[in-house]
Amino acid sequence: MWFVIGGPLAVVVASFATLALAILNPDPVYSAPPARTAAEMPAVQGRNHAATAGAQPAPARPGP
Repeated sequence: MWFVIGGPLAVVVASFATLALAILNPDPVYSAPPARTAAEMPAVQGRNHAATAGAQPAPARPGP
């Protein structure tokens, strides 16, 4: 009988503990700086291509 009541009750208590941890300790927002050199542009374009699920990114402007 205790397993029938205690098991689901433990899950409910654990879910509230997880909710409290998520509310009290949120993940920080990460903002990456833009590419500074022409050597970094292929990596930035690849990241953008992967993040947009295949949409073509705008062509990069040539550097100075």
